Amino acid sequence: MNSEILKKPVFYLAIIAAHLIWGGNYVFAKITLQEIPIMSLGFLRYGLATLLIVPFLLSLETKDKRIKLEHLPKLVLGGLLIAAINIAFFYMGLKRTTAINASVLELSIPVISVIGGWWFLREKIFAVNLVGIVVSLFGALSIIGIPLLFFGNFDSKQLTGNLLMIGSAITFVAGTMILKKMLKIYKPIVITAVTFLIATVAFALPAFMEYLEHPDWVLNVSILGIFGLIYITVLSSICAYFLLLWGLTRIPVSHANLIQYIEPAVAATLAVPFLNERISFSFIIGTCLIVLGVYWGTLGKEDHHLSQHKHHRN
Repeated sequence: MNSEILKKPVFYLAIIAAHLIWGGNYVFAKITLQEIPIMSLGFLRYGLATLLIVPFLLSLETKDKRIKLEHLPKLVLGGLLIAAINIAFFYMGLKRTTAINASVLELSIPVISVIGGWWFLREKIFAVNLVGIVVSLFGALSIIGIPLLFFGNFDSKQLTGNLLMIGSAITFVAGTMILKKMLKIYKPIVITAVTFLIATVAFALPAFMEYLEHPDWVLNVSILGIFGLIYITVLSSICAYFLLLWGLTRIPVSHANLIQYIEPAVAATLAVPFLNERISFSFIIGTCLIVLGVYWGTLGKEDHHLSQHKHHRN
């Protein structure tokens, strides 16, 4: 891999930059959620992202943009799961748990994808994958805080947040599985644009209801909140997405997979000073187990990493 990096440094740097942005997104999203309500943030994020992606969509040939009517149900359902419901769970979970925990629990997505592929799509699974799934499960349980339930020393709010993060990962995988066949028919940019639009429409009514209930929040958004919204929309949703896709044109997915593990490190580096979060012993143990479990659980399952890359939602 070292020789590959020297031969294609720009492409590796692009993938590293994408994961650095996504690692910081956990912290900036948590800060932004202190000023912008959950549904309103979802609406603004996807609404702005839709407007930003339109020029790229217009650059495609007409035949590449044309969507068949019979594909709409799958595109709508997949878009709702992978973006709207997924992000709603993600933001609700992030409000209740730490950015550090969220960044590690999100690493479980490829393993959940392998389980879903085996259960629903009858994909072949190897013994090493089963070992990895079990190891990841113990890691996730450690971070979620399930062991503390038996000792009566746990934070119910954080436990709820951690479970919502797992729910977010599950809905993401469900959406990915539905859109998997669509990716063989349409270009990723088309699927992304449709997904952004569906999420914008889905968040519109809840965001409006939030505004009717608390109209003052608009007046209380600071420069930091605006910067967080720009970071989430421009850097995380658009720039990082294209950096990763560009890097994957010249770099094997198996190599790109290894770089994703820098996200929790970035999140922890920012969360400790800016959010006053602490790195616990159970977090360290859980992180090691999840990273090891994801590696074992996805050996020979590059498609499950690839689908995660193409629809990275942070």
